[in-house]
Amino acid sequence: MGMDDQPIAVMPPSPSSPVVGWDLDGASFISLLGRLIGEARHLQNNPPENIPKEDRVVRHVLDVLSPLSEENGGPLSVCHVTYVEGRGNLIIEYPGTDPERIVSFVGCHMDVVTANPDQWDFDPFSLSQEVVEGGEGEESDVKLRGRGTTDCLGHVALFTELFRFLGEHKPALKTTVMGVFIANEENFSILGVGVDQLAKEGQLEKVKRGPVYWVDAADKQPLIGTGGMIAWKLRGIGKLFHSGLPHKAINPMEMTMEALNVIQSRFYKDFGPHPKEKDYGFATPSTMKPTQWSFPGSSVNQIPSDCSISGDCRITPFYDIKKVMAKIREYVDDINADIEGLPSRGPASKYTLPAEELRGKLEVSFEESAVSGIACNLSSEGYKALCTASKEVLGSLQPFSITGSLPLVRDLQESGFDIQIMGYGVLSTYHARNEYCLLNGMKQGFKIAVRIIDIFESKP
Repeated sequence: MGMDDQPIAVMPPSPSSPVVGWDLDGASFISLLGRLIGEARHLQNNPPENIPKEDRVVRHVLDVLSPLSEENGGPLSVCHVTYVEGRGNLIIEYPGTDPERIVSFVGCHMDVVTANPDQWDFDPFSLSQEVVEGGEGEESDVKLRGRGTTDCLGHVALFTELFRFLGEHKPALKTTVMGVFIANEENFSILGVGVDQLAKEGQLEKVKRGPVYWVDAADKQPLIGTGGMIAWKLRGIGKLFHSGLPHKAINPMEMTMEALNVIQSRFYKDFGPHPKEKDYGFATPSTMKPTQWSFPGSSVNQIPSDCSISGDCRITPFYDIKKVMAKIREYVDDINADIEGLPSRGPASKYTLPAEELRGKLEVSFEESAVSGIACNLSSEGYKALCTASKEVLGSLQPFSITGSLPLVRDLQESGFDIQIMGYGVLSTYHARNEYCLLNGMKQGFKIAVRIIDIFESKP
């Protein structure tokens, strides 16, 4: 969604601003990031095989910030909040003088997705660097490579450096700056570990007073919309028989494929492109598609008794995911009620055996990990500040939306938080092999965060 022509109120930095001109210390950032990536093997979140220990990250962050904490005579409040042993969260606060003037950077998570070293071109569990030569008139850059560099240990290091700057320079601010580093973002089916429990326990009430910048995106421009996600499974139950006598079987594979065709057709009729999707620049509308196929092991000359097709729905935030699930159940109920009316394949293909009083049957189920998408509030002061800072630092403003999903943020928004989304890694490497971020992107992210603070500091 190109928005370069959208009028954005640009507020020049105050010459007396206590944070103007701050830049990321690249050497310090890389040093910390190297220590965090060195822990990534122990941060993989894929239970039951991999249970992350986010406190291994907390330890490195505290090494940087504890000398600047109130306990050691510094200005920072650093609170380590743990609900599951070894899996802590960090709440960091640099105090301002105006209790109603708060800016928060929330969501930097300390777990990562899994990585198979055999499939990478470099070691995913240690930080490595690769110089990227710039084109004509462009400066060179540095790829910082390893699992978590983009998602999301690079952001943990970035905002640790921001709070280090605040703690060391001690600027006189009216604005309180807060940061929340969280556990367990990569497996939101497990509750009571990270930000969900922090919100439940009232630990985030203070950040509700101002804009909340959720730091877990990429490609530097504001992310203004995400999709909901529903994981589904459609099971077809037929009758097993020899494939040479198909008239004596109910082929669940044919039945389930035909049923899915009907279900998808009805889904796209009921949840077609929404008018607001254009306003938010979504690349795709809501979708429902299969991604996996399974059936009991059998020989090729045997029609199986049952099979399953699994997949997901990606739902733009203008539709209610509970209504989507209810509709899909309705589609399946309608097909079961008239299974004879489902298109068959060939003269011996059938879904009922009246002489045996057998009928094929479909069952649909949904994983509990369904999550709603979010449409950020584009009229909020938080969004306007992010746009101003991004346009000034990057030279252009191009907010975008994706039907990829971010857990937790919609729940926070519905609880009254002004959620805006930002991130400075590389989107194409999210959850991918050979993950990396670019040093210049992180430097720009630092400048944007500082400029946001300055904008709220400069308000009357």
